[in-house]
Amino acid sequence: MAEVIQENGPEGGKPRRRRRRIIIVTVSVLLVAMIGGTFGSAWWGSDFGIKPDHPFSTHPDHSNVVLEVKRVGSGENVVIGSPNAYTRRRGTYRMVWDGVEAKIGDVVADSAGSVERPILSGPAPSVGTTVDVTGVMISDPKSSLGLDYSEVSVRTELGPAPAWYVPASGSTWVIAVHGLNGRRNALVAIPIFHRLGLPVLAITYRNDEGAPPSADGLIHSGESEYRDVESAVRYAQSMGAKRVVLYGESMGGMIVGQFLVRSPLAGVVTATLLDSPLLSMPMVAAFAGGQYGVPAPAIWLSNQITYWRTGVDLDQLDLITHPPATKPPTLLFAGTADTQAPLAMDRAFVPAAKKTHWPVEYAEFPGAEHVESWNSDPARYEKAVTDFFIRTVVPAERG
Repeated sequence: MAEVIQENGPEGGKPRRRRRRIIIVTVSVLLVAMIGGTFGSAWWGSDFGIKPDHPFSTHPDHSNVVLEVKRVGSGENVVIGSPNAYTRRRGTYRMVWDGVEAKIGDVVADSAGSVERPILSGPAPSVGTTVDVTGVMISDPKSSLGLDYSEVSVRTELGPAPAWYVPASGSTWVIAVHGLNGRRNALVAIPIFHRLGLPVLAITYRNDEGAPPSADGLIHSGESEYRDVESAVRYAQSMGAKRVVLYGESMGGMIVGQFLVRSPLAGVVTATLLDSPLLSMPMVAAFAGGQYGVPAPAIWLSNQITYWRTGVDLDQLDLITHPPATKPPTLLFAGTADTQAPLAMDRAFVPAAKKTHWPVEYAEFPGAEHVESWNSDPARYEKAVTDFFIRTVVPAERG
């Protein structure tokens, strides 16, 4: 019995204690690594949503080369070599090079090394020119659309912010609000508004290029940016506007939504047009995290980090669960292939809005990417906007 006690006593317990320490250390290291990885993912997710980053400029990265310009009937087709995924997208886009741009139509021929598309308007580039195919209009309303405009300055609480003013005869102004880290551009709907006689003010807001920064230098997903829309409305009123229409694309849709929720000027809004809007920031965060393989705990932590850094509670930025009291007639466009704004969000918003008596008209565009419903089907898009405005906006103009 004494020998057995000696075998399992202090000397026999050393291996067990050593194994226990190894297990504890290993588990601790793994937990630290997991926590660190989760925190790192969460901080990255927060950065993505709140740090200004302006990838678009007036000098795109031309990555495709023109191999041939073909005469086809009374028009011309361009054959583009080394095409990227954007160059292969189906629909109507813009081709830009050296400060010049042309509108090009849907793909008519597609091979491993080249894409052929018709030139719908604008000049043809020379063979050998490097071009970029994009859905973003890189120029101004005159260069891109042939519409006269003025460069104006809107006085905001943070300082002057530049805007484009496209004049027309009506007393209802359209205020156009772009998306996250975008730039004011000659929006695809401007020609429609112009044909209807509606002046357009395409604005910039805090943290945009050329606009004043916010106090913390961070994006607030509409929670504070709506005040710059408020300044734009006051500018329009000072110039004779009796009513306004708000046009919001991507995060601009949430900014428009927060204007309706928070602004005392919401009552002057006759209608809203939302193109691929971010309607629920919690749903957008979950969707974005899922695309990058971010685990749910990291997504939740990212939202908390965003609150800690900005004071913005993303749960409040949800037009599904927190709709505005002012609910103007709204036309909503969504693309079924949107990789930034989840389609499920739009499909949840529409019935929720109707339950609160918010008159929403909804149109999905099959295969369209984020803010590219017009590109996928210009005729359908333009007819939908025209019909909606004739019903909701034009009668007030005529009255």
